[in-house]
Amino acid sequence: MTRHLLSIDDVTAEEIQQLFETAAEMHDVQRREVKKLPALRGRTVINLFFEDSTRTRSSFEIAGKWLSADVINLSAKGSSASKGESLRDTVLTVTAMGVDGLVIRHSASGAAHQVAQWVDVPVVNAGDGMHEHPTQALLDAYTLQRHFGAGSVERGALEGRRIAIVGDLTHSRVFRSNVKSLAKLGAEVVAVAPPTLMPSGVGEWAKADGFATSYDLDEVLPEVDGVMMLRVQRERMSGGYFPSPREYTVGYGLTRDRLRRLDEGVPILHPGPMNRGLEISADAADAVGSVVLDQVSAGVAIRMSVLYHLLAGEETL
Repeated sequence: MTRHLLSIDDVTAEEIQQLFETAAEMHDVQRREVKKLPALRGRTVINLFFEDSTRTRSSFEIAGKWLSADVINLSAKGSSASKGESLRDTVLTVTAMGVDGLVIRHSASGAAHQVAQWVDVPVVNAGDGMHEHPTQALLDAYTLQRHFGAGSVERGALEGRRIAIVGDLTHSRVFRSNVKSLAKLGAEVVAVAPPTLMPSGVGEWAKADGFATSYDLDEVLPEVDGVMMLRVQRERMSGGYFPSPREYTVGYGLTRDRLRRLDEGVPILHPGPMNRGLEISADAADAVGSVVLDQVSAGVAIRMSVLYHLLAGEETL
């Protein structure tokens, strides 16, 4: 594994599998009465979040603390960035204090890559603009692999599985990372969205990364082994991407009626936060096949695995 985790491009299929195997061991920690491992004792990790977050920030904090690292959370509102300090000066100031790792979330695509050029400590991309969110993609694939592997992270469990990723693909960094990670693990991805929310140039991109596209959710659903619903990111929209929330739900929401058309046992994923009643109904979010809370649990395990491999002194996975 490279020194940083900035993109799914930074890890091979074999390295992803090793991360999963470590995560499976870390997952067991969540069931212990005392949830602590000494692996990162004496290490300091900074979570530098320039965007609001609940799941990602909390899971990175828990992951670091369960590995016995000292974890410090910084946000833009509570840092000198709110006074006009540049990103470069902020990260250089923080790392000059002797920290061992930096987890960064930023609204600008490419921010994590740029930070990695400025500092001499491992950097983990916790989401940068509309670019990538590698640990989210890893936890999604890990959740699916455990589901299809009957609770284990069996190699090849995703081979040939058809996974639909549905929703606001234009603004989704989760989609961009998941396409890469699922392909590396042998899954077949079909991206479903209205034309206005399908990324520009998706045709050439689909050919390069080997995924299919569709504008018809009802046609796709009966053929999939798993479905991932993505949040409609209204905060990133400046125009009319669809006529109304009602129209979007009718065309692309995982409604109660569509839920009935899914084959039994098909896992339903959502990276959160969910807009219940828009892209996913309450029935679907809370259905027997929903693995949304499994994703949350997996997020801690995967982030423990990533921090362990980057900061525990190993040269390779």
